[in-house]
Amino acid sequence: MKLLAGCAERRYRISNNSNPKSTAEDDMIRSVLWQLLVLGISGVLASAAQAAGDPAAGKSKFATCAGCHAIPGYTNAYPTYHVPRLGGQHADYIIVALKAYQAGERKHPTMHANAFPLNEQDMQDIAAYLSSFPAAAAPYPVRGDTAAGKTKSATCTACHGADGNGNIPIYPRLAGQHEDYLRKVLSDYQNGTRKNPVMGGMAKPLSPQDITDLASYFASQPKGLVTVQQE
Repeated sequence: MKLLAGCAERRYRISNNSNPKSTAEDDMIRSVLWQLLVLGISGVLASAAQAAGDPAAGKSKFATCAGCHAIPGYTNAYPTYHVPRLGGQHADYIIVALKAYQAGERKHPTMHANAFPLNEQDMQDIAAYLSSFPAAAAPYPVRGDTAAGKTKSATCTACHGADGNGNIPIYPRLAGQHEDYLRKVLSDYQNGTRKNPVMGGMAKPLSPQDITDLASYFASQPKGLVTVQQE
C-alpha cells in the first residue's frame, strides 16, 4: 500500500508538472501505478466474492442448472452450440452474467427463466460454487489455426490474460471454453446481439476466420474451464 501511495503521489506531481515532456521514469511510474491499481482492485473484488458466497449452498442451488451445464458436450437446441463450461469461472463474472440474463440484457429464454427468481445471495452462492473448481485439461477438437489465434489474441490479453486464464475477476476466463461457444459470443458482440461497448468495438473488425482462430486458441489451452461434475 505504501508503494501504491508513493506512486500515486508521484503521479500527482507528474500531472501537475509544467514540463510537457514525460521522462522515462515518469512513464515507468504511470505503468507501475496502473498495474498496481488493477491488481489491487481485482484482489479486493475477488476476496469480496469469495467471502460473500457459500459454495456448499451454491452446489445445492446449482441443481436446476446441472441439466445443461453439468453434462459434458451438451449443446444448445437452436442455434446449435455447446453450452458454456462454468467450472473455474470467476465468481464476479458469473454474477454479472446472471444479472444480465435476469434483466433481459442477454437474450436467452431458458437462462432468463432460470435467473429471474434468483436473489443476490443465490447468485453469490452459485458463483462461489462454480469458481471453486480448479483449472483442468479437457480440450475438444478445434477448427481454426491456434498459432494464428495466439498472435491475434494480443489485444485480448489485458483483460483476459495471455492464455485466457486472466485474473481480473469481472472479466471471464476464456481458456478451455468451447470453441463454438466462443465463436457464437464474438459474433454476437460483433453484430450487436450481445451489448458491451468494449467487446463490441474489439469484435467489430474481426473477420470470420479471425473469430475462428481466436476461439480455437483459447479453447485449446492445456488448462482452463471445466464442465461441472456433481457427485
